[in-house]
Amino acid sequence: MAKQGQDADPSPGNALDGLATAAREAGQRGLPPVHLWNPPFCGDLDMRIARDGSWYYLGTPIGRPALVRLFSTILKREGERYFLVTPVEKVGIRVDDAPFLAVEMRREGEGAGQVLSFRSNVDDWVTCDVAHRLRFVPSDAGGLTPYLHVRADLWAKVTRALYYDLVHLGEEQTVDGEARFGVMSSGVFFAMGKAEEAKGTS
Repeated sequence: MAKQGQDADPSPGNALDGLATAAREAGQRGLPPVHLWNPPFCGDLDMRIARDGSWYYLGTPIGRPALVRLFSTILKREGERYFLVTPVEKVGIRVDDAPFLAVEMRREGEGAGQVLSFRSNVDDWVTCDVAHRLRFVPSDAGGLTPYLHVRADLWAKVTRALYYDLVHLGEEQTVDGEARFGVMSSGVFFAMGKAEEAKGTS
């Protein structure tokens, strides 16, 4: 168990140790095929992904970015629940909002040929296209909260600063006979909503 004030890292006998070892072995040739694994459920782990993308174990931050990235590769969502999955076990974890955070944006081209790519907080680059869509969700505080599809049923919340960049790049198009405000990437128009709805975020 991690002591208060220390980073939570795996050590001999730690519940994370086996997960980390299995993730390393399964990910030697890229992302592990978690969608093919259906091991028995072994209970919930006291692990949480906060709204800012930080990972916690036993209430203590996991301070090693490489370890967070490793666990992110065996993350799986089933319905509204999230799990860390290996070929032999599945443990539940808590996710406050989205499991990833989009923290950097790269733009290539312009107009209809514009391509937007986003770097996540675990250093994966995702190109926004028909398979990796942007969606804009009305927030309780007003305005919109943008999310980027990363893989399977896993999404990244786009930071507020990047949201403002998206608004700056936005344009109006007619969708189903209605004028909509949104942004182009990889030849796809991702509608935010009406122009006034796109002025705020959470």
